Amino acid sequence: MIRSLSSGEMRAADRYTIETLGMPSLELMERAGRAIAGEAEKIFAALGIREALVVCGGGNNGGDGFVAARLLAERGADVCVLCTAENFSPDCAAVKEKYKGEILGRIPRRRYPFIIDCVFGTGLSRPVEGRELALIRFINSSGAFVLAADIPSGLNGDNGMVMGECVRADATVAVGEYKNGLLLHDGGEYCGAVIRADIDIDASREEGAYLAEDRDVAALFPPRRRNTHKGSYGKVSIIAGSKAYSGAALLAAMSALRAGAGYTELCVPDGLFPVYAGKLPEAILTSFAGEDSFAYSEKDLEKVLRSQCVVLGMGTGVSMEIYKMTKFLLENYTGKLVLDADALNALSKYGVAALHGKKCEVLLTPHVKEFSRLSGLSVREILSGGVSSPRQFSAAYGVSVLLKSAVSVLCGGGKTYINARGSACQAKGGSGDVLSGVIGSIAAQGHDLTKAALAGSYLCGVAGELCEKKLGQYSVTASDVIARLPEAISCVTENADEDGGKN
Repeated sequence: MIRSLSSGEMRAADRYTIETLGMPSLELMERAGRAIAGEAEKIFAALGIREALVVCGGGNNGGDGFVAARLLAERGADVCVLCTAENFSPDCAAVKEKYKGEILGRIPRRRYPFIIDCVFGTGLSRPVEGRELALIRFINSSGAFVLAADIPSGLNGDNGMVMGECVRADATVAVGEYKNGLLLHDGGEYCGAVIRADIDIDASREEGAYLAEDRDVAALFPPRRRNTHKGSYGKVSIIAGSKAYSGAALLAAMSALRAGAGYTELCVPDGLFPVYAGKLPEAILTSFAGEDSFAYSEKDLEKVLRSQCVVLGMGTGVSMEIYKMTKFLLENYTGKLVLDADALNALSKYGVAALHGKKCEVLLTPHVKEFSRLSGLSVREILSGGVSSPRQFSAAYGVSVLLKSAVSVLCGGGKTYINARGSACQAKGGSGDVLSGVIGSIAAQGHDLTKAALAGSYLCGVAGELCEKKLGQYSVTASDVIARLPEAISCVTENADEDGGKN
């Protein structure tokens, strides 16, 4: 997995490396500038150019730029620096003095084929304005290939939100470690290709987050032994559906069947049993009390207590009956419980404190609005907090939380994970139902819920990407994503095998 840090965590790692390990701050700046210059030279070679403009601010990110400009000039490149800052950090001032090339104090009319963005670093926490705003607009209108140093200027390093306006980079050199802002929310649209530059900053003491890769997911899908049977791969029971949302149950069960559980059981209200009969011949169909929606019945719920995983809430509607079913499972079930959609909304409406009485391992899978209702935080607070709000909720209630968005954040077991796989084509109803079924199926096969959630989120993202390649961004349905799940699993496992061979 790739580590990713918040701005505060990165500053703490810098401070520890300088103050405790004795690495001079100017040496770190030299290393950062060297890494940026090295990536610039690779791009020079690919584009067939040797000319660059380095746009520097007055902080340490600008210092990295002055170092890169000096080194590129020493290696024979035609380099110029644009810097409109009036105040400089001590280290930036020191390396600025060592740079002997041309420094422009105003935006030039001349066009450059290559620009290195060193205006702001990860510490930006206010909207961009004034001279810096003019620099960002100049860079974006230049038509140049843009390489950002550490993070595109104007992007918040913690949450990936644009602070008014932001440089659109073609590539970004992440100095030390990835920054959360490169991954979350708008980050992926502005940073381009991300290249990590290890300059020996010791971040081992920082909590950080982890970006999932193919090999992390492939580990949950090893080749199966021939001498096995359906009982070897667990049972997932899905309690879902109502008259208004009958499709949610089918999507969840279909995706569970594709993700490998030995048994997939779909539990539906008795009044709707004829609607579902024969729709999924591979699934066990079980009737629970209720006509158009579920009615609370402990006898019915006892039927699923031996399942390795229970998934509840997709398309059930929000009612006291669903809350009571959720509470019963929390208090009596000892397996793995996935709560999604209306089970989450029922907890929000009737009492999140029920989570404190759990006997089972629990995963919550809210989208941002559902999480707002669960946590009492506004959507703005959740988005601006980066990974902090799901991390705090997970710790407070002892549950795993998969906060679903274009880039999802997963918190559980004291760790935080980020899944950046997926496509805009999945921004449709039913995608969450598919995800819950996949997670439940993986968990039923013997994996803890945090690992299952990470793998399920990743695989659905890969399947969405495959759908986009085949069908475009507009015409993909949740059922299309299910159909691509087998290919997604194959792609991930094959890629992991190839990476392993290289290592």
